[in-house]
Amino acid sequence: MVRNIVVLGGSSHPELNKTICDHLGIPPSNILLSKFSVGETRVEIKESVRGKDVYIIQSGGGKVNDHLMELLITISACKTASAKQVTAVLPLFPYSRQSDIPYNKTGAPLAKGPVNLSDSFTFESRPQTPHPSQPESAGLNGSLEGLNKKLGKAHLDEQNGISNQYSPQKERFPAQVNGIGHGSNQSSGRERGSSTSSMNQSTPFEDNGTSVSSSSKTAFVPQPGYKQWVAQAGTLVADLLTCAGADHIITMDLHDPQYQGFFDIPVDNLYGRPLLKRYIEHKIPDYKQAVIVSPDAGGAKRATAIADGLEMDFALIHKERRPTRITDRQNATMMLVGNIRNRVAILVDDLADTSNTITRAAKLLKKEGATMVYALLTHGVLSGDAIERINASALDRVIVTNSVPQEEHKRRCPKLEVLDVGHIFSEAIRRVHHGESISVLFQYD
Repeated sequence: MVRNIVVLGGSSHPELNKTICDHLGIPPSNILLSKFSVGETRVEIKESVRGKDVYIIQSGGGKVNDHLMELLITISACKTASAKQVTAVLPLFPYSRQSDIPYNKTGAPLAKGPVNLSDSFTFESRPQTPHPSQPESAGLNGSLEGLNKKLGKAHLDEQNGISNQYSPQKERFPAQVNGIGHGSNQSSGRERGSSTSSMNQSTPFEDNGTSVSSSSKTAFVPQPGYKQWVAQAGTLVADLLTCAGADHIITMDLHDPQYQGFFDIPVDNLYGRPLLKRYIEHKIPDYKQAVIVSPDAGGAKRATAIADGLEMDFALIHKERRPTRITDRQNATMMLVGNIRNRVAILVDDLADTSNTITRAAKLLKKEGATMVYALLTHGVLSGDAIERINASALDRVIVTNSVPQEEHKRRCPKLEVLDVGHIFSEAIRRVHHGESISVLFQYD
């Protein structure tokens, strides 16, 4: 039994909370989690946490935003109640898939040089960085700097009495500037009145009173620019947890390992690979003849670590995306690198959300001659129609951990098998509480 410790369970995964407390030999702490009628989250801790080590268990599945807000409020409540240390235990880290690096349509970072600055600015190009003792780079077409230059030139021309033929206003409303603006100065009072009445009948007006002809009014087309830069959700969530008062983070199989660098506090990223390796050794017959397959290039390192540890062959599925008018996902072609004919294929990945990747990979593996296809996943989110897609796919077995609740998924999918991670997190909590090293939990064997 571990003393001087408080384990608070969030509403995201009550079963895992109970499992961890049972392994630690302590009862679950009394906490009230509810919502007001307006939808605001209410947290009330029913016991004292003063001077104690508090561990808050909250996974990132289900209603992610509600669970994240609940976690932040609970952390803040513990710090306000004078807890000695607050550790957030997140089996599935929320927002871990939203990288801070902007990506273009081909999946690579926006780091290419300019293709052709004389043409319009595209996603595949960027402004050139001027170097010392070199001329300044050319500006973007339609940029604010170019517009200011045109406006300044038009103003000077008007002061000098020169007809401006390249005014931005003339570009937008050529008929009104040439017909109405200049014509009103040259016409008499009778002509001005008649032109005004005819303008009211034939020329539409915008809300600001500016006349716009139907022939010259065109739809607004935004410049491409840096459209593919995404919001920095990773840094934001890390800052939220730190500002709320978290002193330590314990999670498992981060989708992006760089996430640990967003924190100013210690982050322990546990591995689910030992569980997956143990399942392969004990549940798959003649596993030495099977092939470990990574469904994409991003998970190749994860899959090769298991393949090398078990001395098994490795294969890779390569995705080649070609730009289309529909979507990149629909036009992504998959190609197998390796030989799996008449052998068992074992797909290994860290997370499955819609299950589109693993089901398409399983279809390709069966087409290439695999006898059976297993899918081993650390986090089985399985949102949307993922269960129906798995049931109708070529997958024979899908193995996931209970980092997120799996009771409903298991009831609807007979192919699903769940591995327990409660003992891993309970051992990590025990070692952190007693100041012991948790390096043993990082070992693959």
